[in-house]
Amino acid sequence: MLKNTLLPKIIAFDVFGTVVDWHSSISNELKNLNLGIDPDLFANAWRKGYYPAMARVRSGELPWTKIDHLHRMMLDQVLKDFKITSLSEEQKKELNLVWHRLVPWPDTVEGLTRLKAKFTITTLSNGNLSLLSNMAKNGALPWDLILSAEVFKHYKPDPETYLGVAELFEISPNEVMLAAAHTDDLLAAQQCGLQTAYIHRPFEFGQKSPKNMPNVDFFDYSVNNLLELSQILCKSAL
Repeated sequence: MLKNTLLPKIIAFDVFGTVVDWHSSISNELKNLNLGIDPDLFANAWRKGYYPAMARVRSGELPWTKIDHLHRMMLDQVLKDFKITSLSEEQKKELNLVWHRLVPWPDTVEGLTRLKAKFTITTLSNGNLSLLSNMAKNGALPWDLILSAEVFKHYKPDPETYLGVAELFEISPNEVMLAAAHTDDLLAAQQCGLQTAYIHRPFEFGQKSPKNMPNVDFFDYSVNNLLELSQILCKSAL
């Protein structure tokens, strides 16, 4: 679906869930640990702590804290909740780094590569810089630039993150597009004047917990994957 005739100069991508399949990546690593728990439930419980942890930083309750450190705080709590006591400190550290090894969705690399031929593509993720760079190397993600909330010292959906992209490239906000699988992220970007593209990822939370298609009529683009987005935008860029 195409609504906006102004092509973006920069396409900024949310990463967790939009570009990479965090759920399957974490679930598969948990299976290899043989912890005797449902890996799908554990993965979703870990992710559930994501927004509350960032809210503590955004409210000032915690000082600026990188996502790696927030993930570890969340992991320690979920291990307690699941009554897992068998992991050593080294095993916990290694498990926490699973977020650096998240696997791209099947359409991601080809879709990003096509878009990169016509547009500048960057991350705009709450993940920290080392996490995102390791993930890019691991998954062959062809970013032109890696931008993180860490650069702006603000977590999405703070306006400083979205407007920061435009400021860095010295362009107007409406020349930046945010591509994401999350409507709250897109709505916040839209309020800052960015173009928006919704990417439907029905199995972000696993095959057992499919996401329903939300109302996306108010976004500029709505597609099922990055190949579809690349087809629309690259064709328009000719």
